[in-house]
Amino acid sequence: MSLRPKLLLRLALSAFALAGLTAASGMDPANPTCPLNPNWSANPVMTLKIEKRGGMKVMLAEGRVDAGLPDRLAAALKVHPDVEEIWLRSPGGDARAGNAAGRIIRSNPGILTRVPAGWTCFSACNFVFMGGLPRVIDPGGVFMVHMFTSTGDRSAIDMSVAMGTDATREMIGGIEQDSALLASEDNAFLIKMGVSRKLLTEIMYRQQAVATAEDKSTRRCLTIDEALKYGVTYAPE
Repeated sequence: MSLRPKLLLRLALSAFALAGLTAASGMDPANPTCPLNPNWSANPVMTLKIEKRGGMKVMLAEGRVDAGLPDRLAAALKVHPDVEEIWLRSPGGDARAGNAAGRIIRSNPGILTRVPAGWTCFSACNFVFMGGLPRVIDPGGVFMVHMFTSTGDRSAIDMSVAMGTDATREMIGGIEQDSALLASEDNAFLIKMGVSRKLLTEIMYRQQAVATAEDKSTRRCLTIDEALKYGVTYAPE
């Protein structure tokens, strides 16, 4: 996809504004495509901070993708309709909230989403990022994916096991049904956002949901070539 001259200027200004950010260093032995210490923010809910960077109004979106994010994001963009870029740093969180936030970004035409150098966008953050048009992963930015499941609530699993076989079977059946529904929703979302559905089948769904003694890898970080291949990001011309 070719970027318009204004967007090329924005890319150049952003590169200047990002000069002070440092790239992640050291790779994770269990997940060799990814950094050992991802810089994805410890904020328990995603904060949305408006700043001026390189002459642009930028939204810094940092922290966990929580259920209330779509409403906060919509309200923030209503107050600041001149936001040109959203920079993302997140460990993920609520998958459906990520999809909803991505749709809100797409409903505000012209907002560029960015993973800056040294920052990591993981899990549900991937879908927030995909709402941008265009989308940019800076050199040193980390777009980290994994196998999506409908729950990460280990305590619920332990409780059902303690209650016995029938309760465990019922809970697992519910997780499987909801995970299948989420997979369908993710597929439809990618198509709408102009991202290849092969990102799910060739990358995301080939990752293990849970680490094993034999294979501890559960994460995958895209190379820039892969991000371009699947339409996750664009190369300026």
